[in-house]
Amino acid sequence: MNGLVKKIQQRISANRSMVYIISVSTQSGVKAQGKGFCMQISRADVADLIYFMAIARHRSFSRAAIELGVSASALSHALKGLETRLGVRLLNRTTKSVTPTAAGEELVQSVLQPFDIIEGALESLNKYRNTPGGRIRINAAVEAANLLLAPVMPAFMDRYPDIEIDIVASNRMVDVTDAGFDAGIRYGGTVPEDMVARRLSADIRWVIAASPDYLERYGTPEHPDDLLHHRCISNRLGDDRIYRWELERDGETYQITVPGSVTVNQAETGLVAVLGGAGLMYFPEPLVAPYVKDGRLRLVLTEWSPLEEGFYIYYSSRRQLPTGLRLLIEFIQEARPLGL
Repeated sequence: MNGLVKKIQQRISANRSMVYIISVSTQSGVKAQGKGFCMQISRADVADLIYFMAIARHRSFSRAAIELGVSASALSHALKGLETRLGVRLLNRTTKSVTPTAAGEELVQSVLQPFDIIEGALESLNKYRNTPGGRIRINAAVEAANLLLAPVMPAFMDRYPDIEIDIVASNRMVDVTDAGFDAGIRYGGTVPEDMVARRLSADIRWVIAASPDYLERYGTPEHPDDLLHHRCISNRLGDDRIYRWELERDGETYQITVPGSVTVNQAETGLVAVLGGAGLMYFPEPLVAPYVKDGRLRLVLTEWSPLEEGFYIYYSSRRQLPTGLRLLIEFIQEARPLGL
C-alpha cells in the first residue's frame, strides 16, 4: 500500500459527506451480522484504515509514521478514533511492542486484498500519464544499494522525475511483501523461492584484500591454511550467522572459519578497517576494485577467488508489478552498472 494514502487523498472527492461501502468477510463477528457485514465509512475512515495497516505491518507507530510522512502522535490519535468508531481494540500497545489483537489481525487479512485492488487500479492509470509517476519501496542488500542502485539514480531521476524511490539498505532478510516493500534485491543464492526473480548483474567474484601496510607487517598468505595465522575481519550474515569464507581452485574448495577479534555485519564497515591496516577481509570484488586500482589495497590468494551469483531483484507474483518498479528494472538492465 505504498503511497496509497497520498493517492487516495489526491483522487477521492473533496465532498466529506461521500460514503464508501466496503464488504469485509469476518468470522469473529466484529460489527457483523451473519457471515459478513457492510460498513459505511467516511473519507477519514479510509485514511485511518490505511494508517492502521501500516502500524500493524511495521509493529511500530514510529516506523509507520516515517513511511506515511505523518507524526507518530497523529497516527496514535487516528487509531484511537478508529477503534472508538468500530467499538473494538485493534492493537495491543506496550512500551516495547505493538501487535494486532485477534480482531486487528482479522481486519488486516480482510481489507488487505481490497486495498491491493485499489492500489492496482490507481497504478494502472500510469499508462495515461505523460510521464510515469508513483512511489516504490525497495529493500536491498547494502552492497546492492551501493554498487547497483546508487550509480544509476542520477540518470534514472533525470529520465523519470515523477517516480519516487525509497531504498532501505539492510542485509537482514525480511518478508518484503509483509514489510510493505515492492521488491527486494539480494544475491542470487538467497532469493526466496516463492518470488518472481529477475537478474540485475553478472556473476560476482569474491576476493580477499588487505592494505599494503598490513601485508608488509604480517606477510602475504600463499595458501588458504595460512589465513589461520593472520588477523581477519569476519562477516556476519543477515541471519546472524558468522560467514565461513569459501575459496575454490580447480575444483578444490575450502570453507574456513577465520580467526580475528572483529566481526562486522556490513562489508563497508570492514572496508574502512581494512584500509587502515586492521587485517584481511573477504569482499565482493566490485566493492574493493577502486582501492586496488589506486594501490590502497592488494588482493591475496586470487587463484582461490570464487565466482558467485550476482544480484537479483524479486517481488510477489500475486501483486501487480508497479510501473515505476518495471521501469527501474529495465533501466538497471540497460545501464549494467555491474555487467549483465
